[in-house]
Amino acid sequence: MAYSIRNFTDNQNVSVIDRKGAFTTIEYNKDSSVTAMSAQMAYFSAAMGVRKRQVICDLKEADIITQAGAMQWMLGDVRPTTGIKGVGDLLGKAVKGKMSGESAIKPEYQGEGILVLEPTYKHIILEDIEDWGGSVVLDDGLFMACEACLDQTIEARSNFSSAVAGGKGLFNMALVGKEGVFCLESNVPRSELIEIKLQNDVLKVDGNFAIAWSRSLKFTVERSGKTLIGSAASGEGLVNVYRGTGKVLLAPVNSRPLETMVGVGD
Repeated sequence: MAYSIRNFTDNQNVSVIDRKGAFTTIEYNKDSSVTAMSAQMAYFSAAMGVRKRQVICDLKEADIITQAGAMQWMLGDVRPTTGIKGVGDLLGKAVKGKMSGESAIKPEYQGEGILVLEPTYKHIILEDIEDWGGSVVLDDGLFMACEACLDQTIEARSNFSSAVAGGKGLFNMALVGKEGVFCLESNVPRSELIEIKLQNDVLKVDGNFAIAWSRSLKFTVERSGKTLIGSAASGEGLVNVYRGTGKVLLAPVNSRPLETMVGVGD
C-alpha cells in the first residue's frame, strides 16, 4: 500500500506557514474558488491577511485529537476512534463537555497516514505545552486539535464572581501534559498576540482579552482600585486579575467573528 499527493502543499498558491510536532499549517495565498459576486470581497480580504488556512496532521508523529467535525479528509492508514475507554470515561467526558461548552466526545485518530482538517479563515496557532509549564487554560471556542499525549480537563473558576463578571463562564477547557503540541483557532494572528510572563506578580485586564493562560495562575475578578471610590476614579470598575507565576496571551482587541466585520448576509 502506498500513496502520493500532488497539487497540495506543492501548489504555487500554497505556503507552509508553520510546523510544530505532528502539525503543519498551510495558507492559500489567493482564494481562486470564487464567483463574480464574491471576487471583490476575496481580493480585499486577502490583502488584509484574511486567507484560507488548513492544518495537516502527520499521524506517524503522534496520534491526534480534534474538535468534533474538524476532519476534512484522511489518507492512508488512519483509524478514527472515539477515545472513550469505558462507560465511566463517557460519563466523565459528557459532564466535562456540558460544563465547558466543548463537544463531549472529541475524535481521536491513530495510524500512519495523513489527516487534513477543515479549512478556516481564522488564524491557526501552534503551541508547545512545555512552553506553558505543562498546563494551559483556553478561552472558549479556541481548541482545534492536539496531540493525544495531552490530557483534556476542566478548570473551574476560583470563585463565582470570576465567572459572572469575568465573562469566561464557570469552567474552561485545560490541556495538561509533560510534552505535546496543541492547535488553536483564533480571530487574532499569533504575531499580534501580546505575551506576558509573570514571576510571582499580578496582571489586571479590563475586559475579556486573554485567550490562554498558564494553569498555575489564579484567575479572579476584582475592583480596579482598593476602594469603591478608587475604582470609580479610575473609570475601570471590575477587572480580570491573573496572579502568580506563569504566562498569559492577550489579544490587542476584543476580536469579533469575521462575518460580523465583512457584513456577510447584508
